[in-house]
Amino acid sequence: MTECIFCAIARGDAERSLVHEDDALVVIMDLQPVNPGHALVLPKKHATFLADLDDETAAPLFVAALRTAAALRSSGMRCEGVNLFVADGEVAGQDVFHVHMHVIPRFAGDPLRVEREGGPAEPSPRAELNSAAERLRNAWGAAG
Repeated sequence: MTECIFCAIARGDAERSLVHEDDALVVIMDLQPVNPGHALVLPKKHATFLADLDDETAAPLFVAALRTAAALRSSGMRCEGVNLFVADGEVAGQDVFHVHMHVIPRFAGDPLRVEREGGPAEPSPRAELNSAAERLRNAWGAAG
């Protein structure tokens, strides 16, 4: 197995444009940004998928994403909105298998599209939603 590039970046052993670093994580600029200011928040501790993160690692990632979003809004860079995005697994679009959160500044007319093919979904029947909720409730304890 080749070394995880995000582990090397987190250690400072690979080139990076650093926004923030602490004991738990780094915030860096995305090498292939959707828009100027697109940043990545990644834990220093390697985790391939979200389910591999413990609470003590996951919580600071979200706080860092919030601070990065606030910094984008006050930076003077074009930012009319912000998307936070995590791809968890190959079919979800994950291409670097080290958990990371994208913090993407958005503005009218930018190139990013987050749409459902065919337009908005029809509301699901309540019985179907209740059944899905029950399945998740039953799995909830085993997931933590």
